Amino acid sequence: MVAISLSAGAVARIRFAVSCLWEVVASIRVLRDPGDHAVHLRWVRRVRAPLVDAGLVGPNGGLLWQLVPASPGYLADFLTPPHTSLTPDLATELAALHDTPPATVRAHLDLYPGERTPALAALYADPQAGLGRLIDEIEAYWRIALAPHWPRLRLLLDADVTARARVLAEDGAAVLLNDLHQQVRWEDDTLLVAQRHCLAPNVTDGPGLVLVPSVFVWPSVLSVSAGDAPQLAYPARGLGTVWERPNGVPQALAAVLGRGRARLLTELTSPVSTTELARRSEMSPAGVSQHLTALRAAGLVVTHRRGRTLLSARTDLAEALLSAGG
Repeated sequence: MVAISLSAGAVARIRFAVSCLWEVVASIRVLRDPGDHAVHLRWVRRVRAPLVDAGLVGPNGGLLWQLVPASPGYLADFLTPPHTSLTPDLATELAALHDTPPATVRAHLDLYPGERTPALAALYADPQAGLGRLIDEIEAYWRIALAPHWPRLRLLLDADVTARARVLAEDGAAVLLNDLHQQVRWEDDTLLVAQRHCLAPNVTDGPGLVLVPSVFVWPSVLSVSAGDAPQLAYPARGLGTVWERPNGVPQALAAVLGRGRARLLTELTSPVSTTELARRSEMSPAGVSQHLTALRAAGLVVTHRRGRTLLSARTDLAEALLSAGG
């Protein structure tokens, strides 16, 4: 159990961030032990072969693969440099990774158990050159494993931030922190995290704690990482349906609402943009927008803005109709 004391000022500065690098390292852990992350098996089956062919994962995996052990092994904190933006950008995060001081890289590598592999020994000997190789591998991994799915993942992460920010605004930090995960507990001005490996110091009046929703960290929290802005990665809400596709449109519901509107409701397994909904349903964006207007008027859909994007989601009434119609 890790205990991190949070001052009143630090609690007041709790922030959210969406990070590409957190998804990279968490998804590597999924690939190392798919049986422990059953919700992602469909994704694993889709990406493992091309990643193995590229020499990025498996017995011949490169530096990235060797730096990310199976859970609950220690994960170097320099892999996830502090990121405090709700607009994730891989290039920006990789630039921060590239600027990691050599002493920090070596200090974190010293925490890995056992004898260093040749790749890790080379990174220790020359951190600057090793980080360049690591960044090349992360970019290749991203292109194969995550970039094709990023719009779907990003919508889920954004929706989680929106929901939890509302909890923070309406109910306060204690309710928010105690609702993140069963391994996380907030008691007596202290954040308790059931995590073996953690370098996070107490957070006094500095920048505060950064909460990072993640699709791939489920079923655990990944860690609280050390640095100017300690981070806690936790499972985003709704990830259980992230790889699912609806089995079909309930015929009874289609008879009442029309097939197009019933189809949209079945596709709204998580908050989604009109553009993405049009792609999934193979309708025109204008047609989707028209149907959503009717569904909102009937109380079956709610829409909220996230930046420049409008995200639509099913209401409880829609869930009940789908359940009855199915």
